[in-house]
Amino acid sequence: MTEAPDRGKGAEPGAGQPEAGPGVGHPQLAPGGWRLLLWDVDGTLVHAGPVARAAFDLAVARALGRDPWEHGVVMSGKTDPQIAREILAALALSGEEVARHLPGVLAGLEGALAGAVEEIRRRGRVLPGVEALLPRLHATPGVVQTVLTGNLASNALVKLRAFGLDRWLDLEVGAYGSDHHDRRALVPLAVERASARSGHRFRPEEVWVIGDTPRDLACARAARVRCLLVATGRHYGYEELRDSGADAVLPDLSDVEAVVRLLLGPAPAAETI
Repeated sequence: MTEAPDRGKGAEPGAGQPEAGPGVGHPQLAPGGWRLLLWDVDGTLVHAGPVARAAFDLAVARALGRDPWEHGVVMSGKTDPQIAREILAALALSGEEVARHLPGVLAGLEGALAGAVEEIRRRGRVLPGVEALLPRLHATPGVVQTVLTGNLASNALVKLRAFGLDRWLDLEVGAYGSDHHDRRALVPLAVERASARSGHRFRPEEVWVIGDTPRDLACARAARVRCLLVATGRHYGYEELRDSGADAVLPDLSDVEAVVRLLLGPAPAAETI
């Protein structure tokens, strides 16, 4: 039986509450069990404040030499390259012009966020339950947790490091907007990386995507893995997410032990995922 690896590089009742299972108090995986937990960043783990939208606007302005004004692009649940493409298209650029300016916009976005750590820390916040939940799961043998996010890899690190959350996550096996513009392509990348690093081939029923939008659910379903949605994002409330068809929906992550029981609980048979 494969041994559980070192999972990271850092330190060691209400509406929608999942049913309490056995092992209340200290839920654990069954002996030899594994879980791969793929966390969304914005709206699930943290709110970074208004800096992300401001960084996009600044990056576009520098690339084009003009202010993007109110482009109206909704960013929630999308990858950074997808957002950049939509902003440029909303400014009436042709497909050829979008392709030409996209690398400059993304490079500008990285630069703008790299210098905004203090603003993120000052105007953003960690979402309920996260600061207790991540170390609790990190300490559980057989659990690998990382991110699946539309952020460019460097931008995800900036946001997580601003609040000290990066130490609980193995970011080397994550999947990012810098890997692919289509979020639905990201789960297989993370599974492949985590499997190679851990020596365990993760099956779909051992994998959870945790996010706050229907796009998180869509990428989970594309890979036939499980999905937990939390209503802590800016655009989708609990009632709307509850009707989305996700495996579980919660108002937030504040009931840490209930969330742990859900994520570590017995996996269904693979064919039912």
